[in-house]
Amino acid sequence: MRSWVNDLGLYPQWLSIVPRAEVVASDDDSPAWAVELRAKVGPLARSKKLRMERVADTLTHVRFERRETDDRDHSSWVLDAEIEPVDSGCRLTMLLQYGGAFGGGLVERLLRDEIDSSKQKLRALVESASPTP
Repeated sequence: MRSWVNDLGLYPQWLSIVPRAEVVASDDDSPAWAVELRAKVGPLARSKKLRMERVADTLTHVRFERRETDDRDHSSWVLDAEIEPVDSGCRLTMLLQYGGAFGGGLVERLLRDEIDSSKQKLRALVESASPTP
């Protein structure tokens, strides 16, 4: 499970709101990705590109935060994942925090719909094979 969660480059395989995430250079050798987020509900669609860095990485906790390099102020984006062992395997709890107005209620509605489909995709990937970048 952890290998699917600690590499944003793998998210497009199981999280449809992340159609693209590519490794980019970082000043301090921290892992960083150029991420595209895309939300679509009916005819309304929004897209956002941002740079994310992994700022925490332990066996049970992975955290990504928006870290742009253009010296401008940007709304915060934080993706926090906790992996805890349970009798049947493990439980993944993810928290997405956004400090701006990307799509208003569109993002919240999309995330509710996305949760069910992404859980099934991720479960199938974890059960079938190791991740391939």
